[in-house]
Amino acid sequence: MKIIKSIIVIALVLLTAAFTTIPVDGYKVGDTIEDFKLTSTDGDKISLSDYDDAKGFIIIFTCNTCPYSVANEDRIIALNDKYEDKGFPVIAINPNDPAAQPGDSLDKMKVRAEEKEFNFPYLLDEGQKVYPKFGASRTPHVFIVTKNDMKVQYIGAIDDSSRDPKSVKEKYVENVVDELLAGKKPSVTNTKAIGCSIKTL
Repeated sequence: MKIIKSIIVIALVLLTAAFTTIPVDGYKVGDTIEDFKLTSTDGDKISLSDYDDAKGFIIIFTCNTCPYSVANEDRIIALNDKYEDKGFPVIAINPNDPAAQPGDSLDKMKVRAEEKEFNFPYLLDEGQKVYPKFGASRTPHVFIVTKNDMKVQYIGAIDDSSRDPKSVKEKYVENVVDELLAGKKPSVTNTKAIGCSIKTL
């Protein structure tokens, strides 16, 4: 009986970690973000200012090791396929400290990017200086930003099915980007990001 109770307690702790959002200071919808310069798996230093023709950005904090992030990799690739040429490229940032999560080192990121043939820049938040400014708390965690004013238009999840792409009914990110491209204000600006906590020492 004690073993069963222990298993239940552990399961509840894990579920709480995945499905709750710890309040974090950071950008809110309508805030103006600062640009950043981070190293990509290609070895390049990437900034948002490098994208002369962009209308905005789908910035996604994600990583190698979180099962929620892994479950969304194909969806992230599909987002870039659909929206990069329309002016909203995906910018993926790994916020985890490699010292706390060795599977999220830049070398391991390079391996993963090659395995999955990522079609977007995959950047390491070295020193974990960028994700706190955004207030990202999960992987994956999405921030959609318009370039002309560098304002946050949406914060939250990619869609309404964190693990199973076949169960998606509401495509939050696609809806927001479609509305922005049509010159409209997003009808949904915040959803709950469901995923793994960001790893720090």
